[in-house]
Amino acid sequence: MKLFHSLIAAALLVSQPTLAHDHSELPEFKQQQLSDNLYMLTGKGGNLALSTGADGLLLIDDDYFDMSDKTRAAVKAISAEPVKFLINTHWHFDHTGGNKMLGETGTIIVAHDNVRQRLLTGGTIEAFNAKISPAAKPALPVVTFADSVSFHWNDETIDVTHPSNSAHTDGDAVVFFKNDNVLHTGDLYFNNIYPFIDASSGGSMLGVIEAVTLLLSDIDDETRVIPGHGALSNKAELVQYRDMLQSVYARVLKLKTSGKTVEQVIAAKPSASFDAQWGGGFLKPDVWVGIIYSAI
Repeated sequence: MKLFHSLIAAALLVSQPTLAHDHSELPEFKQQQLSDNLYMLTGKGGNLALSTGADGLLLIDDDYFDMSDKTRAAVKAISAEPVKFLINTHWHFDHTGGNKMLGETGTIIVAHDNVRQRLLTGGTIEAFNAKISPAAKPALPVVTFADSVSFHWNDETIDVTHPSNSAHTDGDAVVFFKNDNVLHTGDLYFNNIYPFIDASSGGSMLGVIEAVTLLLSDIDDETRVIPGHGALSNKAELVQYRDMLQSVYARVLKLKTSGKTVEQVIAAKPSASFDAQWGGGFLKPDVWVGIIYSAI
């Protein structure tokens, strides 16, 4: 297991949250308007979506903690109104780091039941040996759901749904703006890079594949897809992602069930045919294959 842990340690160096107080090198948010009332915001962590209108602001995710000031500024550049609702797509710190800042200003935080529990108690993301402290009270979701919840907001119907099986984590939520035909997948989808699957938070590779397959049945060729990470996408690209996941999963599963160790599976290069397109993200192919092995 030494090889695998050394690879994971290398990935950790580029994936841990920034704790320093010098924010001079933090990226600025990029804004992309998707409709009269809906925006996609891309910063340092997971992609955000912002719904505007007469009812007030509704935000999906809020980046890292050290991006809180920039998150606030990015929202204010679109609207001076306060954020009334925040939806967390899962509990990871690159999607919930701004919770405290928003909660302290009265934003109502909404998430799956398991997101509140994991933020409340803290825990360890084992793949990176990242120990997460319990969240402060203002950062906790105050409205939680088990299966789904809908918002009728800003002349939109916004459906928030938890996959029936654990996928990226055990607290995932996908958000569909029905009128605008826009889907925010959270970290069920990493566009054009290999995705992280957090087995220590209840995630599984098969669960991601099943969840993405279900999403594909619910959208059409005109749907714009906001991934958890990466550029704005569409159904055709999401199909390519699902097909890639299925192929690599089948290869790793076959090797693992034949008795191969994680090092042996990594050495077999089961993702090689996809590495040129998908292997340029923070999870390099060998690290990603090891994570899949642990998430089967």
